[in-house]
Amino acid sequence: MSHDSTAAPEAAARKLSGRRRKEIVAVLLFSGGPIFESSIPLSVFGIDRQDAGVPRYRLLVCAGEDGPLRTTGGLELTAPQGLEAISRAGTVVVPAWRSITSPPPEEALDALRRAHEEGARIVGLCTGAFVLAAAGLLDGRPATTHWMYAPTLAKRYPSVHVDPRELFVDDGDVLTSAGTAAGIDLCLHIVRTDHGNEAAGALARRLVVPPRRSGGQERYLDRSLPEEIGADPLAEVVAWALEHLHEQFDVETLAARAYMSRRTFDRRFRSLTGSAPLQWLITQRVLQAQRLLETSDYSVDEVAGRCGFRSPVALRGHFRRQLGSSPAAYRAAYRARRPQGERQPDPDTAAASRPLPPSDPPAALAPENAVPFQTRRTASPMPAGAASVPGQRSAP
Repeated sequence: MSHDSTAAPEAAARKLSGRRRKEIVAVLLFSGGPIFESSIPLSVFGIDRQDAGVPRYRLLVCAGEDGPLRTTGGLELTAPQGLEAISRAGTVVVPAWRSITSPPPEEALDALRRAHEEGARIVGLCTGAFVLAAAGLLDGRPATTHWMYAPTLAKRYPSVHVDPRELFVDDGDVLTSAGTAAGIDLCLHIVRTDHGNEAAGALARRLVVPPRRSGGQERYLDRSLPEEIGADPLAEVVAWALEHLHEQFDVETLAARAYMSRRTFDRRFRSLTGSAPLQWLITQRVLQAQRLLETSDYSVDEVAGRCGFRSPVALRGHFRRQLGSSPAAYRAAYRARRPQGERQPDPDTAAASRPLPPSDPPAALAPENAVPFQTRRTASPMPAGAASVPGQRSAP
């Protein structure tokens, strides 16, 4: 599914400068970047598949800093081009950034800003969104990244409208994707935008992937602690809250457990997570309800009680605001997507045993709470029985 961005008309009006070519794609690599994400645009845009009906792009692999560039597994890469080559590209892709806590090189940020000013399309895959945000290219725009890092992106760049539910977001001349496989989704979307469905379908067949994936990241959202809070005294209070979501308690209860006033607790919690504690608590209850709707046969009323909501009405209101759907419609859509005959997990253990997708970042990188701190939601509620959920946003 798609989203019509309000920024798209302005973006579409911008034209490439004379020296840039639409068919040239520059991929900007940094030392420490993961090799999987780095290889995605190299494979999509760098291999000649004209025999399969896929129009050819011209690929420029550019080093964003001095080499050699070290990547996953200790491999060393030597990029054939430097930052100067970006000046010829109509599309610039940043596959991933090595660390969400360290600033990108200023020279690379200047090159991205200049490319954007000259009409180039700028793409950030996974944590590449942090590079685009550091360059100021996401200010006031919708964007996404891996759900683990969405809260950090929203906290660090509050002017960015971060939505952790999306597989990718197309805002016209600036595009971002979620982690790993979602980078393939976005690259296929770019080919589809440039050359149509037939070309994108032919490429998808070569890559042995679906031409379009339904749904978004919401099925992978995890309730682990944000890495900023892991060593803080508040971590114990947050861990208690996550273990007792089935009970009815409020923020005053959490503040009391932290031996703080409500005002001090609110301020401390917001400084650590980027979210108000009430917003965080409601989001965690909705995520828990989402899991129970997926993995159990409890009625909506029973789900509300098991997630600490005071009434089913409260669950329905918060669920619709957060996920753009009623609980009943969400369950119907989820079951419509699930492979026929898939075994239903035990409802009492499913929420606690939900595994992470195998391609997620290493466990050593402590996961973030996937709370949509800064989001712009434009999706309308789904009708009962609809078999679709939020997944992709794109400009016309």
